[in-house]
Amino acid sequence: MVTAAPDWLREEVVTLAWCWRLSRRDGVVIGLTSHDRDLAIDGLVYRAAPGMKPSALETRDAIEAETMDLGGAVTSDAIAARDLDAGRWDGAEMTLFVTDWTAPDAAPITVARGSLGAVERRGAAFTAELQGVTRWLDAPACPATSPSCRAALGDRACRVDLAPRTHVRRVVAVAGRAVTLDAPVGAGAMTYGALMWMAGANCGIEVPVMASEGAVLQLAEAPPAMAELPVRVRLVEGCDKQLATCRDRFGNAVNFRGEAHLPGNDLLTRYPGG
Repeated sequence: MVTAAPDWLREEVVTLAWCWRLSRRDGVVIGLTSHDRDLAIDGLVYRAAPGMKPSALETRDAIEAETMDLGGAVTSDAIAARDLDAGRWDGAEMTLFVTDWTAPDAAPITVARGSLGAVERRGAAFTAELQGVTRWLDAPACPATSPSCRAALGDRACRVDLAPRTHVRRVVAVAGRAVTLDAPVGAGAMTYGALMWMAGANCGIEVPVMASEGAVLQLAEAPPAMAELPVRVRLVEGCDKQLATCRDRFGNAVNFRGEAHLPGNDLLTRYPGG
């Protein structure tokens, strides 16, 4: 059913304002508007960001949807350059709509919604791709066979309780991607786990752990900012997704989501003339 355009959109002089509602993965919600002054809409103050703009939009009744780029200048404290560089805005949910800036209480018109792809910053400007809901149609229709487990440690398929495998420690030293804890977690327990900074300049950022040896963890990437040490972190143990680990370490082989004994594609090449 097609909804008729509101009266304010039919006026000879249209007083439109683009508005963006952004919800980060850590729960932070902000509103931005292309107007030159702040607007209060549904209890949220949309801060003036005249440099914000979407790319050219095209709407149609087909199911396929083109991606859209969101561009702007890093001129507002709402979107700080340090947060863009730290990846805090990657994957944020976004709703783009237009409203009448002379009457912001009027029902807005939603133009697009989706999530932000990776955000790129160049100098004082940034761009981000808006990924629509149709991206979920590109997901596999059924799980692919794999010798390793397809579940994530602690999810509904795995069912391992992560509460006793979540720890709080302090980082006492940082050298590139290597961080040193005030106390080790366990022999190899943190490999393929995750570290989340709980204070300081990196607060809220979660980083995968690639390897662990004693109290030293090798992160997937170096911290985006240097925090004052020591600093508290939350650690969640990891799993290498192998059947032996699932059985021996977690006692969870019944929930292993993989085909560890399925012959691989190289089976015929193992024997001459096979």
